[in-house]
Amino acid sequence: MCGIVGVLSNHEAAPLLVDSLRRLEYRGYDSAGIATINDQKLDRRRAMGKLVNLSDLLVHNPLPGKSGIGHTRWATHGAPNVDNAHPHRAGGVAVVHNGIIENFRELRAYLAENNITHATDTDTETVALLCQHFRDQGLSPQDAAEKTIARLEGAYALCFLFEGESDLLIAARKGSPLAIGHGDGENYVGSDAIALAPMTDQITYLEEGDWAIVTRTSIEIRDINGKLANRDKQTIQISTANVDKGEFKHFMAKEIAEQPTVLQGALSHYINADANAITLPDAGIDFTKIERITMVACGTAFYACMVAKYWFEQLAEMPVEIDVASEFRYREPPVTAGTVGLFVSQSGETADTLAALRYLKGRADKIISVVNVDTSTIARESDLALPILAGAEIGVASTKAFTCQLTTLAILAIHAAHARGKIDDAKMAEMLGNLRSLPGIINLALGIEGRCRDIARKLSEARDILFLGRGAMYPLAHEGALKLKEISYIHAEAYASGELKHGPIALVDEHVPVIVMAPSDALFDKTVSNMQEVMARGGRVLLISDKAGLDAASDGTWATLQMPAIDPFLAPVLYAVPAQLLAYHTAIAKGTDVDQPRNLAKSVTVE
Repeated sequence: MCGIVGVLSNHEAAPLLVDSLRRLEYRGYDSAGIATINDQKLDRRRAMGKLVNLSDLLVHNPLPGKSGIGHTRWATHGAPNVDNAHPHRAGGVAVVHNGIIENFRELRAYLAENNITHATDTDTETVALLCQHFRDQGLSPQDAAEKTIARLEGAYALCFLFEGESDLLIAARKGSPLAIGHGDGENYVGSDAIALAPMTDQITYLEEGDWAIVTRTSIEIRDINGKLANRDKQTIQISTANVDKGEFKHFMAKEIAEQPTVLQGALSHYINADANAITLPDAGIDFTKIERITMVACGTAFYACMVAKYWFEQLAEMPVEIDVASEFRYREPPVTAGTVGLFVSQSGETADTLAALRYLKGRADKIISVVNVDTSTIARESDLALPILAGAEIGVASTKAFTCQLTTLAILAIHAAHARGKIDDAKMAEMLGNLRSLPGIINLALGIEGRCRDIARKLSEARDILFLGRGAMYPLAHEGALKLKEISYIHAEAYASGELKHGPIALVDEHVPVIVMAPSDALFDKTVSNMQEVMARGGRVLLISDKAGLDAASDGTWATLQMPAIDPFLAPVLYAVPAQLLAYHTAIAKGTDVDQPRNLAKSVTVE
């Protein structure tokens, strides 16, 4: 989950590297470092913690040079400290790495046999030591790097820098994303296009097993078999403004506020102006022949799949199973004829989700993905990739990507239901019309922020919080609990409302707030009955409902949040807003780091 960058520039590299790392800091912020070549000499600077610490170090101890590599770390092997920070160096070789070298112990043993010892706790140092070992045997930088890469097992994106070679970077990827940026007499390497956006919009993505020799004027890419490979150059549209907070204190606040706008963009992409037809790419997917959908995702995306299961089963009458990506392939699930795999990932690079996709590839009839990055590995390896069009999401806690995932999945469910004859043209037009109204309703719902701020001050005093919901609100309860845990560090759990009396109600007392998500739908009375069981035992209930729901059931509650009325089908998208705002303002009240919570990173590219 680390971020890496490399530059071969005609200008000083350090400012470019730090700026790119700032755009990659969502990938990890345990430590950061850069290395450059100046007068053919290799040097580096590293610092613990946030990138600002490295910036401060460079003010007092500058690092000149027009060629360099940089890294922002999410720790896997070895504690977060300066010794374990990247770039790692062995002699005249420096390397930055995202991923996990699974055979690093065997490589260390091989190096020890050659009287080469390690100084850190990381797997990455082994890569630098091994490459320098091959250099000591007289191999060129290219040959030493190639021989090193061939010995590695596991997942990696790598970028090498060599002393005495100010016009050379060597990059390689296996299991972790890596892109090469094309400039005018300059070339770059980065974990993703966001890192390179200020320098270039011309990007080539390395494929699985590729490695590349990069100079200022040339890029040579070889595939996993060592053969020259032609990879397409793409023009990437990424506004540099997307990674600025603008008038907001935090990226999360900005991204919550952006939801009406990005939802409108997603709806316009898939629904025609008359709101009576859906336009999807032609990928040869016939929903009348699909027997089952297997949905796979992680974290927030998994909860989007939980909601979509209700939609596909109730609306399209399609059996759906959902799996946590990190467990899916280890079950070795049998795949029957007529199965379609559906994978949801904000980054499109989530390691466990990608591995699950590859398990289903060739077993399932088709692969569909719902992603925010349509050039990502998951998108490229799918038969049908549906972009959610949320724009760059920098805050670790997903907000606008979640609601865009839900919206895209809702459109797909409606399309499937219509294709299967479960809804007619009139019903589809009605549902699409309701979808079209969603951005305005979300915008109206954002007006509850002040009330959420007041409630959050009390929530911040709790050690434990429960979330309850029924039907499609049950996944939203999970999402609310996850958001709160992620950024406020308060223990929170979600339960289906009807399950409360099967054990969790033992936790209820006056010190445990219970947040109930209950729009006035067909399950409202059931949820209220469960809520009454909580209040009868002294529990403090925060009821989130519309006016009709609050009028019917707010007596005896500790607090309420009034949501706009909405079609029950779309309530899960709307009710994400209070979940987000409550988590955000509780974290503010607690004084935690909203955008970069401890131990977390945005893009999970390691298992």
